[in-house]
Amino acid sequence: MKVAKAKGRLRGKQPKLNPRQEVHLVALLKGGEYSTAELADLSGVARSTVYRAVERERVRDVVGVGSPVD
Repeated sequence: MKVAKAKGRLRGKQPKLNPRQEVHLVALLKGGEYSTAELADLSGVARSTVYRAVERERVRDVVGVGSPVD
């Protein structure tokens, strides 16, 4: 672990969705055409991942930070 950290190769679990996919997923949910379960199935992720994406988007709106794709 120390060697990997020193080489800069120590990484955690990679995200299932990239930022662009996450923004698109939240936009579809806000559009009202899909439920969280439907979006989870379409994206191949768990419902909790969809909920976390929505929460991250809400926090970005409150803090005033742009979307991660900007």
